[in-house]
Amino acid sequence: MFTGIVEELGEVVGKDELADSARFVIRGPVVTADARHGDSIAVNGVCLTVVEVMADGQFSADVMAETLNRSSLAAVGVGSAVNLERAAAVNSRLGGHIVQGHVDGTGTVVSRTPSEHWEVVRIALPPELSRYVVEKGSITVDGISLTVSGLGGDWFEVSLIPTTLALTTLGRAPVGAPVNLEVDVIAKYVERLLSSRVTDRHPG
Repeated sequence: MFTGIVEELGEVVGKDELADSARFVIRGPVVTADARHGDSIAVNGVCLTVVEVMADGQFSADVMAETLNRSSLAAVGVGSAVNLERAAAVNSRLGGHIVQGHVDGTGTVVSRTPSEHWEVVRIALPPELSRYVVEKGSITVDGISLTVSGLGGDWFEVSLIPTTLALTTLGRAPVGAPVNLEVDVIAKYVERLLSSRVTDRHPG
């Protein structure tokens, strides 16, 4: 489990594309400080398993074809900056919201509207995810826990403070850039529970 609070901007320093997967080598001295083989690290919101911790604050992780097809990691290459977060410790504060690191779909940056102290970013919302997104609710964009500040039929907006603009990939993502989206898992559980109740009352 993660919280959506990005710990550092890492850099992809290696990517080997295989027939049905890819192996990434990522530099992240903060997240590798106490990392071991088998640990979980979120990379742009995708939960990956550490294969090897190497010198110079680097680690390797394998990404299966399913993950590449469902996330924006397929478009990430050597030299790309990525958001990194270690799995949450049981005794840590939950600074963001409950994030699983399981990408529900991808969106696209539609527009960026700068202001004096923040920037509003509009992101296209896949139709199958729109029912889980509510204004003032939580959503994860490239592993960043954010509050929905505006909502339309096929888009949502987030307002980025200077810290988020400076310390995450979303601060530099251009219009047209793909981003990983994970909706609030609580919304999915509520939907499942309510649909089960309807089925129980109206069997067949």
